[in-house]
Amino acid sequence: MKQKIRNIIQLGIKELRGLWRDPLLVALIIYSFTMSVYVSAKSTPDAISNAAIAIVDEDGSQLSKRVSDAFLPPLFARPQYLRLDEVDEAMDKGRYTFIVIFPPNFQEKVLANNNPEVQVNVDATRMSQAFTGNGYIQQIIAKEVNSFVNETTGRNTTDTAEILIRNRFNPNLIKAWEGAMNGLVNNVTMIALILTGAALIRERERGTLEHLLVMPVTPFEIMVSKVWSMSLVVLVATGLSLNVVVQAALEVPVAGSFWLFMTGVVFNLFAVTSLGIFLACFARDMPQLGILMILVLLPMQMLSGGTTSQDNMPDLIRWIMQLSPTTHFVNFSKAILFRGAGLDIVWPIFLKMILIGTLFFSVALKRFRRTVAS
Repeated sequence: MKQKIRNIIQLGIKELRGLWRDPLLVALIIYSFTMSVYVSAKSTPDAISNAAIAIVDEDGSQLSKRVSDAFLPPLFARPQYLRLDEVDEAMDKGRYTFIVIFPPNFQEKVLANNNPEVQVNVDATRMSQAFTGNGYIQQIIAKEVNSFVNETTGRNTTDTAEILIRNRFNPNLIKAWEGAMNGLVNNVTMIALILTGAALIRERERGTLEHLLVMPVTPFEIMVSKVWSMSLVVLVATGLSLNVVVQAALEVPVAGSFWLFMTGVVFNLFAVTSLGIFLACFARDMPQLGILMILVLLPMQMLSGGTTSQDNMPDLIRWIMQLSPTTHFVNFSKAILFRGAGLDIVWPIFLKMILIGTLFFSVALKRFRRTVAS
């Protein structure tokens, strides 16, 4: 038993030395857990910023000017005033994302409770700003009109019940928080698959796998050494990325326990690295391994629930994705990092990941032994 443990440790150290001598893989690891996570957080803006807006004020009343003055930076650029006959040309040239048109007698109709219409022209080719900004404009107009009517007539135009919305875990709905977490989760899975798969392919391409087989080591020891060594690299990179990039650089608060999260990462790596070796057993070289990983990795990331909620997916897809470790990785990551969940909440998820990892490891070991024997 001691000899087996010694062999596993020595073989794992050999894998770490081999990885260190591969500058491309080292560069990929550094990029994936630094710039890639940062870009994932910053690629989707939290809201619109300095959106170009123009006003057509055919009323010229106190209310229309009040609403126009409410479009303030940093959401909107300073509004420009146009004539009604300039609207089509301005939209055709793409000078403005939004053009708000106040009709004649706007204030008079509001005070008379005649429900006048305000036209908002949106350049929908700027999809991200158009979708978000349209909602902001509606809220601003409704708020200013209601406030003006209250001050002028004492009449409340809102419903008798006031709706109070409180956002938990991400009060300001900052998309960078979720983007950083999704980037970290996806990169953990991607790098773990690549490193373990590449470790086995590298042995085969260099002919060192045959050298290992004539030594007093078993396929089990070879596989475990690759799993623990590559998992260690990803685990350390994940911890540094979470502390340096996510918390320090992106200023994303972590509500739960860092060590509880890292424990879950270990269970996830156990399953993912086993899957990486399983895929490598079917590939003869790195190009074939890359194709296999694309076919497996993309569905795992897209259907895991990190980007799109699984509640929007068909029941069959949700059932199949319960066999993917990435699905459970996303679930406990959100629970720990955002909601501050403890072990009493996430232990069922950990148990599922251990079972999935054991299944993947057993299947991969069986396939690896068959590959070695052939």
